Amino acid sequence: MSLAQRIEKDFIVAFKAKKTDEVAVLRMLKAAAKNKQVELRRELTESEMLDVVARQVKQRQESIDQFRAAGRDDLAGIEEREMFILQAYLPTALTPQEMAEVVDATIQSLGAAGMKDMGRVMNAILGAHAGRVDGKELSALVRAKLSS
Repeated sequence: MSLAQRIEKDFIVAFKAKKTDEVAVLRMLKAAAKNKQVELRRELTESEMLDVVARQVKQRQESIDQFRAAGRDDLAGIEEREMFILQAYLPTALTPQEMAEVVDATIQSLGAAGMKDMGRVMNAILGAHAGRVDGKELSALVRAKLSS
């Protein structure tokens, strides 16, 4: 079952069970996926659907940070619940140790020698581990490994 089908099935189950929070989050996720589909003018691939979900999670995280900075813990709590629902559709993220091992292995396999190879290393890792790594964390780690 594809990710889009799973989201649709979970939406129907949540709707029938009258889980309003989950229905609202899944409705927003479906709308974001539909917008991306209209933008691309074709059906979304599995990796593109993962990107949509990851983008929604990232938006929630940014909202949480902003709400906390403004002292609005009530709104931050709502966003956290939404983020928790969305994270169920993402593959489990790599731990920092696993990410370091992947970076080391990729640098060795590509024969990357310096910062000029950062793009190749990043593309290889992001392609192989789509949805499982955060781009900012990965970028910082690759930069640190290549500059040392």
